[in-house]
Amino acid sequence: MEKQTPDTEIGPEVFETLKYIIDPEIGINIVDLGLVYTVSLEGDNLHVQLTLTTPGCPMSGTIVMATEQILLKRFPDLNAKVELVWTPMWTTDMISEEGMQQLNSMS
Repeated sequence: MEKQTPDTEIGPEVFETLKYIIDPEIGINIVDLGLVYTVSLEGDNLHVQLTLTTPGCPMSGTIVMATEQILLKRFPDLNAKVELVWTPMWTTDMISEEGMQQLNSMS
């Protein structure tokens, strides 16, 4: 899935910041896992859509809260909102090349 970012410079910064959020069950960051779907900025409102590997993921609250907290810390002048979405459904095809390398080195 292609990542959508705003027309400003903040998009790449958001993705780099979210690489600090590690999926606790898989051990890879949420960006390289392909869990971050969209980033948009409208005025002072930073909106991030992300998904999880499975709808029943027991870490959903933890990942969403950690994502909101790191965005608020990194971008204190913005109103960060994280929305958990399930469409499109996540698949392993969404894992980045770097994420696949990390997975392969774990096995």
